Amino acid sequence: MKKLRVEKLVEIIGSDFYTGVPDSQLKALCNYLMNTYGIDPKHHMIGANEGNCTALAAGYHLATGKVPVVYLQNSGEGNIINPVASLLNDKVYGIPVVFIVGWRGEPGTYDEPQHIYQGEVTVRLLDDMNIKTFVIRKKSSDDEVAAAMEGFKRDLAQGRDAAFIICKDAISYEGNVNYNNDNLMTREEIIQHIVRVSGEDPIVSTTGKASRELFEIRTANGQSHKYDFLTVGSMGHSSSIALGVAVNKPGTKIWCIDGDGSILMHMGSMAVLGVYAPKNMIHVVINNGAHETVGGMPTVASKIKIAEIAKACGYPYTVTIDNFRDLDRELEEAKERKNLSFLEVQCAIGARGNLGRPTTTAQENKENFINYLKRI
Repeated sequence: MKKLRVEKLVEIIGSDFYTGVPDSQLKALCNYLMNTYGIDPKHHMIGANEGNCTALAAGYHLATGKVPVVYLQNSGEGNIINPVASLLNDKVYGIPVVFIVGWRGEPGTYDEPQHIYQGEVTVRLLDDMNIKTFVIRKKSSDDEVAAAMEGFKRDLAQGRDAAFIICKDAISYEGNVNYNNDNLMTREEIIQHIVRVSGEDPIVSTTGKASRELFEIRTANGQSHKYDFLTVGSMGHSSSIALGVAVNKPGTKIWCIDGDGSILMHMGSMAVLGVYAPKNMIHVVINNGAHETVGGMPTVASKIKIAEIAKACGYPYTVTIDNFRDLDRELEEAKERKNLSFLEVQCAIGARGNLGRPTTTAQENKENFINYLKRI
């Protein structure tokens, strides 16, 4: 069955400004935008989170009078609720936006546990926000999508919003993009070094490939998974989870393995961490400047000084690391330090092609971690 080509979808929508947070379900669109525009503030911007993108889109409309597009995974719907309801809505400013939403966890389609409930409520949340929807499936024709857009235009003209919901494998693009950087250390090797030094200390790891690699490293080492809380969803919140653990386990060293896309999504958590500054916590941010888990599109993290931001937020110790010798030294010193530590580790883009997923359920992971924390 012929899939809807991204080029045709873009033509049907007719916008010249896209902003969003990358999603693997939307990889075809993301690659098209990168090949067509790259990162260009006039036409394509990757935001820190989906609410940020919604506000960017509003600014574009205010400046141009034209309709922008915001793309996101459905897990990002929570981040758009506030700006949609209190900024875009036609009872407030009436700012029209077209959303393109990747439908992870679509009912009847296998997906990871963090996507199951989100998939069930995807359309309902959009309906509750008074956003008109059309689902693009593998069998959707160009004419059907064009007709849906014609219907959307009437709502958009009245300051209301609309959304195309993209099912798995529903859109296609023949072009490809190679994402890389000049860093030498791989994330999996970095996590191996963290595991060696952390020993039996609890670890909270961020969503995506970092948690998958941590799980496989424990398996390869013959170690228990009870030491780790794998934050398989809830992007941007792993450091806050670790803070909640650290303040309630003051006699135990708590590690957080974080990513650049994650800390950008909710950077305010760094300010909270810096002020409370638990002396028993180590915050490691593995920075490859990319949303690698969902395809490799860039973040802005390679162009900012994350360790200096952490220092300004009040972290007592911050450092940036780009080689294994320094990494091992800094990890050992952080483990012994009686203060909050922030380690930014510069990382290459890439992961093993055969990288697996956790074989325990999220509930099993939680219970094993809770039981371990009770005993230490």
